[in-house]
Amino acid sequence: MSLVVDAVQATIGASEPWPDDVILYQQYQVEQITLPDYAQCLAVETFLHMCGLRFRVEQRTNAEEMSPSGKVPFIQVGPYLVSEFDPVVGFVSTKGFNLSQSLSDTERSEMRAYISMIENILGNAELYMAWLYPDIAAEVTKPRYGCCYPWPLSWILPWRKQREVRARLEANDWASKTCEEVCGEVRTCCQALSERLEKKKYFFGDKPTELDAMVFGHLYTLLTTILPGGHFTAVVQDFDNLAQFCKRIEDSFFKLAFD
Repeated sequence: MSLVVDAVQATIGASEPWPDDVILYQQYQVEQITLPDYAQCLAVETFLHMCGLRFRVEQRTNAEEMSPSGKVPFIQVGPYLVSEFDPVVGFVSTKGFNLSQSLSDTERSEMRAYISMIENILGNAELYMAWLYPDIAAEVTKPRYGCCYPWPLSWILPWRKQREVRARLEANDWASKTCEEVCGEVRTCCQALSERLEKKKYFFGDKPTELDAMVFGHLYTLLTTILPGGHFTAVVQDFDNLAQFCKRIEDSFFKLAFD
């Protein structure tokens, strides 16, 4: 039913111009947001910047509960609430903003394959490291996730979230991996991205696509988030062109925001 509703909303919304009061909702960035959520939020924010669209970011303690899918980020465009990267991209395309419209069918299929790889590898790796790696879960993720809630919710909600993440990772055979195996998966993903990017400005030439937004969201998060062990940061730093790519995107679309 939700897919039908989303389709109807997108169709209706297509006839309306992009308003001036669009809001991107996420958790509080410093105190509350976790590694996986920050990567997702940054990917959506980057995509909207690349499209040249007006919006403002609002941070809410209960952003997950406000989201129609229970996940962050989500945007409010007039009466419409749209959450997560792919649905946001789809909704924005109904407004006439499509970063990949100049790509051939083959290139578009290739782009989708890389996006799927990132979601399946980097997305799962971030969940693993944030919630299943003992030191990070205990010292960083659980305190951040529960900090805005009173006791005993500050303990119960992180515990429940950790259980949900473990069940998800067990379903796709990630929960049983060692830290070294997870880092190996991340390295394989980065190697594939590095070989695709080569020395180009963006992954498909001189203009950014949804893939560039997704890659930046995840890799910038891995490069700049300080966590015990620094496992992922070390892996990404081994690929010079990916690190330079992140710096280029930061300078092009976030220079004022990050200063």
